[in-house]
Amino acid sequence: MTIKTIGFIGIGNMGRPMAANLVKGGYRVVLYDLDAKRARDAAAAIGAKVAPSLADLGKQADAIITMLPTGKEVRACLLEAEGGALANNLPKGALVIDMSSSDPVGSRQTHAELARHGLAFVDAPVSGGVPRATDGTLAIMIGGDAGAVGAAKPVLSKMGQRLFEVGGPGNGHAMKALNNVVAGSAFVAVSEALLVGQKFGLDPATMVDVMNASSGKSFNTEHVAKQHVVSRQFASGFSLGLFAKDVGIAADLANAIDVQSPLLGTTTMLLREARDKVGGEKDHTVAYTYWEKRGKA
Repeated sequence: MTIKTIGFIGIGNMGRPMAANLVKGGYRVVLYDLDAKRARDAAAAIGAKVAPSLADLGKQADAIITMLPTGKEVRACLLEAEGGALANNLPKGALVIDMSSSDPVGSRQTHAELARHGLAFVDAPVSGGVPRATDGTLAIMIGGDAGAVGAAKPVLSKMGQRLFEVGGPGNGHAMKALNNVVAGSAFVAVSEALLVGQKFGLDPATMVDVMNASSGKSFNTEHVAKQHVVSRQFASGFSLGLFAKDVGIAADLANAIDVQSPLLGTTTMLLREARDKVGGEKDHTVAYTYWEKRGKA
């Protein structure tokens, strides 16, 4: 499978720098976004083209990348919008790579439906945030059939530094959701430890230093706690709504396959509650302020 032209759907905070790295990597990139002005502005800035519709995008592309809020939007673009515009207009054998944080069970269904259209599908969600999307060093978790994964890896290598093959269709999205469970649970634990420690009289900055020199060390203590919580900057770049959504995907997966996961359920509840109280558009670290106020009530 020779890929020369890539259609990129979803030109948000992550999608734009990812598309830019594909252009830098030598691909012809055609953008599509519901916000047409956003797509035009991004195209002008990074040296890409713009498709006026999903059908037109499908007719131009050898491969499609989706970077959208949920699997529901991915499915709408691929199989439902404009009479299934992309699935009906892509050439047989074309590759679809979903880099969104989608539901893994739904991704397996999407894989099966695209296969009936003669299309290959890979789920390849990412971790690393906007900084690593910008410098092309994302961690990418890849699920799919071996042939499709092999075709996708040269494309993905332009956007990521560490590519993990984690199994068949849907496994990439499952791995991303479960990674977010660990991150979410750790964020809640660090937040609660800081709240308890401060009330007892401990200095929060010193607490973080001790955790980073001890068994409590984690991504959250190294890169989040001091920088965004203790400093009260609350500017990690990842929204609370997306954080709660991603952890919720893992909770739904556990329920779907009948695995008891009480910690996952509690973490999901706490993040959703904070999202509903402070707003999903806020930085995920703002959840700390809600738990802080609740503790004082």
